[in-house]
Amino acid sequence: MKTIDIQNASVIFGTKTVLDRISWSVEKGERYFILGANGAGKTTLVKLLLGYLWPRFGATIRILGEEYGKINLPELRKRIAWVSPFVHQYTQNPNLTACELVLSGRDATLGTYFQDISEEEEQKAREMLEMLNAGHLLHEKVRVLSSGEQVKVLIARALMTDPELMILDEPNVYLDVPGREFLLRTIRELAETRPELTLVFITQRIEDILPQFTHGMILKEGRIMADGLREEVLTEENLKLAFGMDLQLIQTRSGRFWTVIE
Repeated sequence: MKTIDIQNASVIFGTKTVLDRISWSVEKGERYFILGANGAGKTTLVKLLLGYLWPRFGATIRILGEEYGKINLPELRKRIAWVSPFVHQYTQNPNLTACELVLSGRDATLGTYFQDISEEEEQKAREMLEMLNAGHLLHEKVRVLSSGEQVKVLIARALMTDPELMILDEPNVYLDVPGREFLLRTIRELAETRPELTLVFITQRIEDILPQFTHGMILKEGRIMADGLREEVLTEENLKLAFGMDLQLIQTRSGRFWTVIE
């Protein structure tokens, strides 16, 4: 079954075409990276996947077998985990705690306002955070946490349900090197221990693309420049075209790639 099936999707803001006739599909259990420079259309594509943005007439979007426009989106979002450093910014509650944000993952809401949290609910949130060595953050306000701590809370939120699709939207954008490596280890463990989970990882850092990612796509100026198996997409020629510079692609013994600007 296709987890993602997008056909002929375009998004236009004013006179600017942000996504141009995108057709893309992802099979269940595939691990996909989406790579592109700033302004390539990555964030817009994520909003399409989550149903927070609609394409122009004539497009078809099916996620987890459900066609947008014919389903209850809030119910579908309960089957999708979204990890983004920007998720908590959508709530207007300045006193939102890590516990509350983690628990909001059950209903795919953006910062549910809880009147009372039961002991059972609090224990579940604590267990999710402790899996990520972050149990001590349970009652901390999200707005005072470091970027690395916020990402741990957001991963715990994503795992509150048993998602079928996980979208990681540049979760490492504000992280330092230790925080980024912790995040990548967590993603690697998810890929290795949850074979049924479809992963979509959005990034602009080539070095963050783990060997566990089976497929990839490169976006440039709102169009798909390359799409397919990891080894077919991650080539020097494709990366030079995507980022507009001469570079050398070096593969490490771990299977990850680094780039050297020539």
